[in-house]
Amino acid sequence: MKRKSVLLIAVTCLLFACGEKKNDRGKEEIRKALFKDMQGLPVSLDDFKGKSILVNYWATWCVPCLKEFPSLLKAEELLSGENYVFLFPSPDTAKEMKTFYESKNYALNFLTMNQSLDQLNIYALPSTIIYTSEGEVYKKIDGATDWFSTEMIEMLRSVP
Repeated sequence: MKRKSVLLIAVTCLLFACGEKKNDRGKEEIRKALFKDMQGLPVSLDDFKGKSILVNYWATWCVPCLKEFPSLLKAEELLSGENYVFLFPSPDTAKEMKTFYESKNYALNFLTMNQSLDQLNIYALPSTIIYTSEGEVYKKIDGATDWFSTEMIEMLRSVP
């Protein structure tokens, strides 16, 4: 009986801990989140008003992130003339990203972050948020994706 009581208390504590409300920052705050480019200059999503924006949160140590980069490069190239901006913020330091860039030579718009992933309600990597040209969140995708697939290109082209 005592064992069941302890188990019940433990399960109840776990349920309340898991049910803790996450930092409920609005989508508006995420859209205005500031980053820095590789030269240390500030970058805001508001800098790209009037363009559709794909923001891919990644890290140099994230294997699924690295696996999706080739398809992101192809998608970015395909959509380059269609008023799209691709941004790649990472919680890594600028030095870590520079070393990564030099080893891979990916021509992507890498950014450092001024906030933690948790502050931006990003709980998985890679995580991608797509914004409309009006700055509204269109879609959020957690996990690696084949961005150059027909379905993804059609979805990206359908973003208002």
